[in-house]
Amino acid sequence: MKFRDSLSAIVVLFSVGSAYGMPSPSDADCSALAATALTNTVLDRPIVVAAGPMPDSEVPLPAHCLIRGTIEPRVGIGGVAFGTQFELRLPVSWNGRFMFQGGSGTDGVVLPAYGERNQPKGNTPALAQGFAVVTTDGGHEDKDSSFGLDSKAREDWGYHSIDVVTRTAKQLLKAYYGRAQNYSYFVGCSNGGRQGMMMSQRFADYFDGIVAGDPVFRLSASHVASVWDVNAFTAIAPKNAEGKPVLSKAFSDSDLTLLSRSILQQCDALDGLRDGLVSNPAACHFNPRPLQCKGYENDQCLSAGQVSAMEHSIAGPNDSQGNKLYSGWAWDPAIASEGWRSWKLGTSLTRIPNAKKAGSSTNAIRYVFVTPPAPELTASTFDFNRDPQRMKASAAFADASSTDLSAFRRHGGKIIFYHGMADPAISTLDTQAYYQRLSKVQGGDKATQQFARFFQVPGMTHCNGGTGLDSFDTVSAITDWVETGRAPGHLVATGQAMPGVSRPLCPFPSTAHYNGVGDPNDAKNFSCR
Repeated sequence: MKFRDSLSAIVVLFSVGSAYGMPSPSDADCSALAATALTNTVLDRPIVVAAGPMPDSEVPLPAHCLIRGTIEPRVGIGGVAFGTQFELRLPVSWNGRFMFQGGSGTDGVVLPAYGERNQPKGNTPALAQGFAVVTTDGGHEDKDSSFGLDSKAREDWGYHSIDVVTRTAKQLLKAYYGRAQNYSYFVGCSNGGRQGMMMSQRFADYFDGIVAGDPVFRLSASHVASVWDVNAFTAIAPKNAEGKPVLSKAFSDSDLTLLSRSILQQCDALDGLRDGLVSNPAACHFNPRPLQCKGYENDQCLSAGQVSAMEHSIAGPNDSQGNKLYSGWAWDPAIASEGWRSWKLGTSLTRIPNAKKAGSSTNAIRYVFVTPPAPELTASTFDFNRDPQRMKASAAFADASSTDLSAFRRHGGKIIFYHGMADPAISTLDTQAYYQRLSKVQGGDKATQQFARFFQVPGMTHCNGGTGLDSFDTVSAITDWVETGRAPGHLVATGQAMPGVSRPLCPFPSTAHYNGVGDPNDAKNFSCR
């Protein structure tokens, strides 16, 4: 198996000393990694990469040793080649820390191991800070989820690949630097958030600190919600000349803007300040029915079908008996953002939708989450009484919903959860419910916050973006907590959507409230309560 991307530059040795005063590894040390004794693993030729700009990185990166490989290569069902591919980058000047950079979606490609992908905006890549960083493709090369036809590939993607990559990366790291890491961190969002939660539950002593952002930890259930939304919005979508519904037209941009403004009008000031953010979501009980047109439909009101479909979506899916199949969703003004539309509605003006929930989610259901796989399944043929039951078996390898973090806690591990309140892919309320269950099992909020904290992010969509403040530093927060014992009392957030504004993100169940004095654009004039 070969990687799709390749490096074009090979460089000379840098003689920078490590952060711990040890001799710097040389290009010979990097080349020697190819001879490392590893079980059932094929390594590519390691190379030394020069300091400077890198593809897909926003900042220059330091000189480092790059090694790639494939763990447990095999030929699977249908003659498809499988194996867990990984990329490990080892900085010449190392700070003694190791980071696993989580994946996204159903993986299928090895992302550059810079330690910056799918994170809140504006953070310095971990590699640039001196971390050794690893990434993986989750055990398959695939973009349409058909890897799910192979039962072992399902298990590899669910949890096995992150296990073997962690162990392999630590072996190579020790071989290169001559000693083990001081601290290990897992940082990810979306599927990477799920992987981080999986680590805390299945592999409790692998990592000292974990950041799990917008985690898709109940994938089987969240994909049921995806079909629920697609069907609800398709049912009210205007039809084209052929009589086929156009999903993207179910709500116009002006319709969503009307909803956004109405949410702000009702819920913005509940935190003590009208500032364009709904920072107290628990107090926001928005009702869209007053927006329903009283007569002729126009841009200043919503049709009865639109109101009903939106209520249907926000409430979350259920079967014909009224049994809940997934959580509901929070009302947030970022419903009018590009990120919300891209997931729920898309922009296609044809009968073939390009909304993410109509494409990747449906493929994942067909091949990965229905047992046995059902390639013929579509959103329109999905049965909410029968098919969710067919998806329950996938929870055994994919879901990370256990609240038994006792081993992780005994290990001394710390975990930060965060979730955008406007996330259209995974409901922040589902993560909130998980944290509440965790807190109950772990002895209440005070006891739980000794090792786990959850931050909700107003106005942020999936992992970043939206109309709020989506730039905050989780890596410094988790390293400080692990290495100095300073738990994050809040995270300071900024963002391009609101220039000149900062806010504290507060650990659940507290929320940010304006103190009533001082600059309302400055986070220091807010308190968590």
